[in-house]
Amino acid sequence: MNHALLLPILIPLFAAGTIVALPVRAKRLQRAINAVAILALLPVACLLTAHAAQGEIATYALGAWPAPFGIVLQLDRLGALMLLLTAVLACCCLLGTSSADARRGRYFRALFQFELMGLNGAFLAGDLFNLFVFFELLLIASYALLLHGGGTRRVRNGLHYLLMNLVGSSFFLIALGVLYGIAGTLNMADMGERLAHLDPATLPLARFAGATLMLVFGLKAAVFPMSFWLPQAYRSAIGPVAALFAIMTKVGIYAMLRCDALVFGLGAGGVLDGFMRDWAWWLAIATIVFGALGALAVSSLKTTTGYLVLVSVGLLIAAITQQTPLAWSALLYYLVSTTLCSGALFLLADTLEPEAMATPDTLEPASLEALDDAAAAAISPESESAALATARATYAPWPSNVAGVLYLVAAVGAAGLPPLSGFLGKAMVLAATPMSQAVILWPAVLVSSLLLIVALSRTGTRLLWAEPAARAAASSPARAPRGSSSKLAACALLLGCVAAATLGAGSLRQYLDAAAAQLFDRAAYVHAILPDASSSSAAAPAAPASGG
Repeated sequence: MNHALLLPILIPLFAAGTIVALPVRAKRLQRAINAVAILALLPVACLLTAHAAQGEIATYALGAWPAPFGIVLQLDRLGALMLLLTAVLACCCLLGTSSADARRGRYFRALFQFELMGLNGAFLAGDLFNLFVFFELLLIASYALLLHGGGTRRVRNGLHYLLMNLVGSSFFLIALGVLYGIAGTLNMADMGERLAHLDPATLPLARFAGATLMLVFGLKAAVFPMSFWLPQAYRSAIGPVAALFAIMTKVGIYAMLRCDALVFGLGAGGVLDGFMRDWAWWLAIATIVFGALGALAVSSLKTTTGYLVLVSVGLLIAAITQQTPLAWSALLYYLVSTTLCSGALFLLADTLEPEAMATPDTLEPASLEALDDAAAAAISPESESAALATARATYAPWPSNVAGVLYLVAAVGAAGLPPLSGFLGKAMVLAATPMSQAVILWPAVLVSSLLLIVALSRTGTRLLWAEPAARAAASSPARAPRGSSSKLAACALLLGCVAAATLGAGSLRQYLDAAAAQLFDRAAYVHAILPDASSSSAAAPAAPASGG
């Protein structure tokens, strides 16, 4: 079973290399290799999740070099959950990627595989340096995927995204260098052991390096005030790429959770307790407020979904700062729900807002005014019935009814309304919040949910009613973009997973409770990853007895 830990990394690696090596004309073969590789990740992730559910922390030492000297991959319940979530999202993105999407750039499929390799590697990395390596791999692939299709807007937003993450990567290396100088290791389990017995004189420097590292993870997750790049960057990406990016921000959340559990948290001497309580908590609240206000200020569905991602990031980080198994179990449930709903909305945006169709965010002022006038005329009382009837007839080629239902379900789940898993996840996080923090978090969550409802309702009204009526009144029929049916099917599949998470909340919560409890059991990680250290510490008390 331990060798299977390599498969989530090796499958996309060899698929990407093969696709790049093939001739440009071999489109069908490239497409087949890409599809087989992505679909193969799903059973592999299921197999690893079933193994992790037994409670064993599996490890794999590359080259048989033992930790902390060699590269070690580790798999626990949390890592398996993230691998499975990535595989499900990747399969839906594969379904939602049309031939036209792939043809916008030469190496789209290879870059998609490299992105999956970076994501899977980050979830399996057992040391901070290889976490950095896989971070950079997925970020380099995301730079190119963001620019896929070209255009001035993509280049501009991609440049902002690139600069922010380059700065973050620089501080990542600085923090790693300081921590290595202090602890003499970068293996997370080993570093946590050494920081727990750190000399008090070195503690301030360790706190500085740890806080810097957490802020870098916060930048990757787009926590306020390092979140301005996300909405516009995600808006520039095509739907399948933006849907995959929905889990890319969760890599930052995962890294914060992993490092707080193994390296800096209560079990490792509480090096960053003050930072998490006094700084990360307020940054999380600010992220929730900023995301909700941003969603209210824009009208594009992709941009609105980007701000919705920020709201979820704020709530997830607020749950991390509580540092209790109950709060961490709740945040994992909410993480699954919000990732699936965000991915569905990004895929749906390509159908409701194709690039060939001008939107209020991209129109010139004169065009925007003309569209507003047409919409106002179309929905005036004297012409409302005729305009809607014409719109229905004109929109017949486009499955707008299906898109409307999917939008409604995705919006309900993303905003956190009952009865879907988004509501259950928010309720779980709020229920796990102590009263001292609940007086702040409850109003922030409730008000942000109200603002998200307003923003999503306004966007849905424009996309599903006002603009179709305006086009009908102007005798300008809208045609379905190519690949819209596959995107709707992918969106429906993701929302089906949301429904499954809602109906199976009890069983899923049992797994997540065990995953959160496992994170707090540092001794289990030390025993699995550093067997020599655990055996020597166990043998040390027995030596005097045998000598006596």
